[in-house]
Amino acid sequence: MIINSRFAVVLIVAGLALGGCAAQPAPSDGRIVAVGAENQYTSVIAQIGGRYVDATSVMSNPNTDPHTFEASARVASTISSASLVVQNGLGYDSFMTKIEAAAPSSSRIVISAQKVLGLPDSTRNPHLWYSPTTMPAVAKSITTALGKLDPAHRAYFAKNLADFNQSMTKWTDAITTFRSAHPGVAVATTEPVADYLLEAAGTKNLTPWALQAAIMNDTDPAPQDVAIQDALFTGGRVKVFLYNQQVTDSITVRYLALARAHHVPVVGVYETMPTDGLSYQTWMEAELAALDRAVTSHQSTVKL
Repeated sequence: MIINSRFAVVLIVAGLALGGCAAQPAPSDGRIVAVGAENQYTSVIAQIGGRYVDATSVMSNPNTDPHTFEASARVASTISSASLVVQNGLGYDSFMTKIEAAAPSSSRIVISAQKVLGLPDSTRNPHLWYSPTTMPAVAKSITTALGKLDPAHRAYFAKNLADFNQSMTKWTDAITTFRSAHPGVAVATTEPVADYLLEAAGTKNLTPWALQAAIMNDTDPAPQDVAIQDALFTGGRVKVFLYNQQVTDSITVRYLALARAHHVPVVGVYETMPTDGLSYQTWMEAELAALDRAVTSHQSTVKL
């Protein structure tokens, strides 16, 4: 689902505006203060910035529903004090833009994955981090931004970017291997959380887009789309069912039951990165590995 800005954000923004422009303090050790709207972006910031960056996340708890996130005064203060901010765009984290506008700074650099990729506002799937082309492009922009904020360590940031790009090849090679081994394997989903990965992996997502969009936007899917989705399970037409592990509503529960009843393995996918020792790359590798286990071994992975 797309995260909606709440009245709490409006009140926080108003308070920041009344308080004037926020300062841009650095940590006492001189590191650059950076913020990722979602912790997958923070992971990349930290890998590029290394010891010269203090990177924190706004959203990082995989046990909460990111769609109902409400920015607090503390979150607003964190964002307003940052020299570098990285966010998703496409309306997914629009509260960030409101807070940034309420506490403007000529020295703050804001990177939007949407803008880096040149995507129009009409792009229907905001879960950009599941595309294997997104983070290398974002990482390059982060490297450029850090070089502007700390010119003395540009070579260090560039080396970290090269290391990051190299580390991405394990995931992208695994995607190529999966696509070759299982061309056009049929899957069903609830929301389009992992759709970019499913597309890259060569799967055939048989769930109607209208149903995915309805669940993403917390509206009731049309009866005809529900009937099509039901038939995917009852007719044995799909090999895997992927669902948003962080948002389990009555519709998801119903489809999980259908999957179990018809022996379709399930894979839980996440919107924010699980925090138990994973990096962005190893998280994506784990998601793909779960998909592969479902197809090759009929094994479900509810949680990573």
